[in-house]
Amino acid sequence: MQCVTNKGAGAGLRERKKQATRAALSEAAVRLAAEHGAENVTVEAISNAAGVSPRTFFNYFDSHDDVFVMMDPDVGERVRRAIRDAPAELSPLDAVREAMAAELAEVELRHEVWSLRAKVFQKSPHLLARGLGLHMAEERDLARTIARRIDPDGHGGPDVHGGPGAPCEDADIDLYPRLLAAVAGTAARVAIEHWYAHSPPLTFPEIFRDVFTHLSAGLPQPPAQTDDRPSDGRTTES
Repeated sequence: MQCVTNKGAGAGLRERKKQATRAALSEAAVRLAAEHGAENVTVEAISNAAGVSPRTFFNYFDSHDDVFVMMDPDVGERVRRAIRDAPAELSPLDAVREAMAAELAEVELRHEVWSLRAKVFQKSPHLLARGLGLHMAEERDLARTIARRIDPDGHGGPDVHGGPGAPCEDADIDLYPRLLAAVAGTAARVAIEHWYAHSPPLTFPEIFRDVFTHLSAGLPQPPAQTDDRPSDGRTTES
């Protein structure tokens, strides 16, 4: 048992180092692009700012543009794995919420980087389009995972990542999983944007869970705001 634990700890350390290097490259790229424009930032400049070689850069990213749009290519699979492993008593919506909340836990710590990244995308439409294509592929994979969770023996198709160039297989996925996957992605985006605009006093986890509370309730119109009611429509607890 001790040997297994040590091996797992070693593998975990290696993975954390890889994640740290990838994050350093992504952050360096975003900061340089925010100042000079993505088109004017070279792989060499990004690598130098992150303290690694250009050869190391290409161990993590296939191209110059990938460093901006693929900050963490494994996040989708981690979310899907968490949904697959979620307790059976959780509703699909709750399983998706918990899986996404775990991945978004560090949003507050990287507020500046995510804000700069949004500005870079605004100035580089080709990056925005590329990011949108990747998002749509991830959304389709999430919908497939939700479908398999709801009906393991159904026709949700294989729970694998097809990639941006994969054939369109949306016809194999029922309406509810497709809708939930799309709504969950929008909910995360709205929560992040709302937190950017209103923090403090609310923390990002509070806003994120408020968004899903609205979804769970079926999106009824919130009660009229009163003096003891926060601006987002949540009631205060006694």
